[in-house]
Amino acid sequence: MLKKVGFVLVLLMALLQAFYALFAFLDPVSFSNVRGTSLVSLEDTDWVQIYASRTLFVALIVGFLLYLRNYKILSAAALFGVVMPVTDAWLAFQADAPSSVVIKHLITIVYLLCTAWVLYKIVREEEMIASPSPN
Repeated sequence: MLKKVGFVLVLLMALLQAFYALFAFLDPVSFSNVRGTSLVSLEDTDWVQIYASRTLFVALIVGFLLYLRNYKILSAAALFGVVMPVTDAWLAFQADAPSSVVIKHLITIVYLLCTAWVLYKIVREEEMIASPSPN
């Protein structure tokens, strides 16, 4: 059961990243507004598309690691991934984005931490099965 929960949490993470990447590629201005950091100039859309390419890379790597069922690396990725929504929340806050946008980023932090914990539990469970304690 725990593996199914972990799988779904990571799958949702990968799908959301892929969606954000496509959204940022197709409509950089709207994407920036949704993320809470509106563009000052339309000439800055290339920065959003740079973000999109990196986000697509993350989605593909996470998806591939999920395909391999490498929960150990995925656990670390979810934990280290907290850096992104922390930065997003701070940037949105500094840009005077609506509170709902900042809260969305904070919820993402909680989601990633919960995902990292579930994946860690899966890894520990697998390690216990692989090397049972001698009695």
